[in-house]
Amino acid sequence: MKSDLYMLVFGIIVLLVLVALATTAIFNRITAPKNTTAPSGANVTAPSQNLTDYGIAPPLKGIAYWINSQPLNLTQLKGKVVLLDFWTYSCINCIRTLPYLEAWQKEYGSKGLVIIGVHTPEFQFEHNYTNVLNAVKADNITYAVAMDNNYSTWYEYGNQAWPEHYLIDKNGHVREIQIGEGGYNTTQNDIVQLLQQAGYNATMVSMNVSSTVNFSGINTPEVYFGYLYASGRDYIGNSEGFQPNKTVSYMLSVPIRNSTAYLSGQWYNAPDGMVAVNSSKIFLKYRAKNVNIVASGNSTETIKLDGKNVTQIYLGSDDKLVNGVAVVGVNASRLYNVISGPTYGWHTLEIDASPGFKIYTFTFG
Repeated sequence: MKSDLYMLVFGIIVLLVLVALATTAIFNRITAPKNTTAPSGANVTAPSQNLTDYGIAPPLKGIAYWINSQPLNLTQLKGKVVLLDFWTYSCINCIRTLPYLEAWQKEYGSKGLVIIGVHTPEFQFEHNYTNVLNAVKADNITYAVAMDNNYSTWYEYGNQAWPEHYLIDKNGHVREIQIGEGGYNTTQNDIVQLLQQAGYNATMVSMNVSSTVNFSGINTPEVYFGYLYASGRDYIGNSEGFQPNKTVSYMLSVPIRNSTAYLSGQWYNAPDGMVAVNSSKIFLKYRAKNVNIVASGNSTETIKLDGKNVTQIYLGSDDKLVNGVAVVGVNASRLYNVISGPTYGWHTLEIDASPGFKIYTFTFG
């Protein structure tokens, strides 16, 4: 009994130490908070007061390309309010933040706010300038985008997630950190407060943007297909598992576990994804409303739901019905929405893949 008590106390101490280390290691270069912690994901409507001062913002370093702008640096932007948003174009969480960023750009871009989207790639294809440029155009992004291909700026900030943003005041100090989606009203309040402090005429206005994602309804986390991403979780339920840089004949085993992908047919195990070698299949039992895949290739895949053809009510925005069968044409390296349901619930997705189809990940909404 005493040893159990000691172990419990020791475990609590270790947990507190880890939390403290995670908090103080948010930045490599930014000092610890001087007042309160950074705003969290909740949408808070009350105006912010006495914003935290995290110290001087690290510089933008190692930017490979600029889109929508000439090269910028934070020194030349002193006197303005800067919002640095770390993102990558195939990330569904990032995509859902874009309407808010564009709304702030439209309302406050002429009133002292400078938004810089720091594009730091998760997958190899996101290093490609043309791919990023096409995504910027497709998503109607008008603010500056800096391609941080070597993670130089990411590491300067000790960044942890896509998306994550840093709000910088007129003196070049970080005043707000937001990790992940959410906190939009808080961020807008903070933008207005910092713009007013900088002498700009800015007020709170309605952005007419809303998020429709109920995160409590999503029980399936992101599923990766690259063996480099497989550490710590069994993303694939097949007994064959991951076999780096090999072509593997996968046999479907049933019953399938929730939130775990299963393969059949021949698949090449690439570092960042799986490539169909012949006509192959993917199965996934998930709980969400929407299902997305990050994929590449030049092929057409068939989508089925719960063992049946997908009806119009579940048709993804990147699908089309051909003779009553839902298909998605994969012709670029990007995110594709393959299921868009009316409600959250458990379903079994089947993808019939053509040779050359490469899947990187499943994401949900």
